[in-house]
Amino acid sequence: MSDETDISHDQHAVRRQKLEELRAAGSDPFRANVKPTHFSAEALAAYVDGEDNAVTVTVAGRITTRRDMGKSQFLKILDQQGVIQLYVKKDVIGEEVYPTFKKLDLGDFIGVTGTLFRTRTGEVTVRVESYTLVAKALRPLPEKFHGLTDPDQRFRQRYLDLVVNQESRQRLLLRSKIVSHIRRYLEANQFLEVETPVLQSVAGGAAARPFETHHNALGIDFVLRISLELYLKRMLVGGFDRVFEIGRNFRNEGISRRHNPEFTMLEVYQAYSDYRGMMELVKGLLQTLCNDVLGSSRITHAATGEEIEFAGDWREVPYKELIREKTGEAGWFELSKQDKAAKAKELGCNVEPDWEEFEITNEVFSKLIEPNLIQPTFVTHLPKELCPLAKLNEEDPGVLDVFELIIGGMEIAPAYSEQNDPDVQRAMFEAQAGGEQQKVDQDFLTALEHGMPPAGGMGIGIDRLCILLTGAESIRDVILYPQLRPEAET
Repeated sequence: MSDETDISHDQHAVRRQKLEELRAAGSDPFRANVKPTHFSAEALAAYVDGEDNAVTVTVAGRITTRRDMGKSQFLKILDQQGVIQLYVKKDVIGEEVYPTFKKLDLGDFIGVTGTLFRTRTGEVTVRVESYTLVAKALRPLPEKFHGLTDPDQRFRQRYLDLVVNQESRQRLLLRSKIVSHIRRYLEANQFLEVETPVLQSVAGGAAARPFETHHNALGIDFVLRISLELYLKRMLVGGFDRVFEIGRNFRNEGISRRHNPEFTMLEVYQAYSDYRGMMELVKGLLQTLCNDVLGSSRITHAATGEEIEFAGDWREVPYKELIREKTGEAGWFELSKQDKAAKAKELGCNVEPDWEEFEITNEVFSKLIEPNLIQPTFVTHLPKELCPLAKLNEEDPGVLDVFELIIGGMEIAPAYSEQNDPDVQRAMFEAQAGGEQQKVDQDFLTALEHGMPPAGGMGIGIDRLCILLTGAESIRDVILYPQLRPEAET
């Protein structure tokens, strides 16, 4: 670059020139490294109160703020656990080193070694004795006070969002702790974590449109799984009585505040249990999660401001009772299709002409009832048409032994008494597939014919659970890298 070229207005160019100068002086930051002894929070905890400069630490991270006072500087660096303050003094770090240190930019990664002391304002700080530049940031971070405010840019450049937006950073750290707690809780209850195929020949376990792909070597088409269910149930057939998987599902459908084309599910299956056993399991799981991870049995529902209480008893109510209550029709389920459609429209629901009666009823539930169930509620005994994989209720064969756990107006966890009669399962699969045998997982039916014990099964949408527990507005806020249109198309 010519000396006559004015690059003062171009931070990218200025930083590149600094890199060239470093290399010309025999120092390449991208070939350097450092070995931290502590993360930031660990270093802060290592300080012995009243004993300045007694503990030596090596910490590393990205420079996020700096305050230059001539012969000394205060900086803060960010690592996985948070930020820690550094104090750099010219006569400590060295007369020759200090001018080079002053050329560092916000965003650069450094490692420092020094002793811990408490400043006059009470902040535990590292008195830097030596430093190493280990990565030069060639592009500047977003401006401190404005940050990343454009939602599309936040999701597209999540790596910057994590640096400058503490709310995003804390929310996604909390997601990690939530998933970790779920694993520990299930393992403590003797559940075994397993992994099942993402590439499948039949899209089973749910009614959803799959993504399709082709395997060149085998010369066959596959779909990306839409559910974890059928392979986990094969584990029950194989003699593993308590299994779970936390994994990605893929559905080639719409995007909304609650839907992303790939999403994370927990599915859990327990032999010799049923949907009531799953009630006990999910209640224990969520209550301990709130207490151990969030530190409280209560959260604030982001949309309404209502306090949601996880402790104590949870409401249990049949699906039919809620429908009758909302419609004001004690004989709703005896009404004709036309009368159901008319009443639903009167209540403000959209009804398509070709809908079946159960679809009209479920529209009333999903649009008028579910969004208003804020406190934890087990909605039980849903219509048999809504799930072909659960057992029919013995007293009312028109409904299933299932529940949907609704919290904060969202379905958080559906659970079933799993169907283990292979003949009934085949009939329900074929009815769902509309006679298209290629859509029926024949291998799963063969597995059932070898015998599967009675079992309870449950799914929890991890993303939705994180929306609820972190107070997020959208599923995109709790997924690190949500799907977006290519930038040129936006």
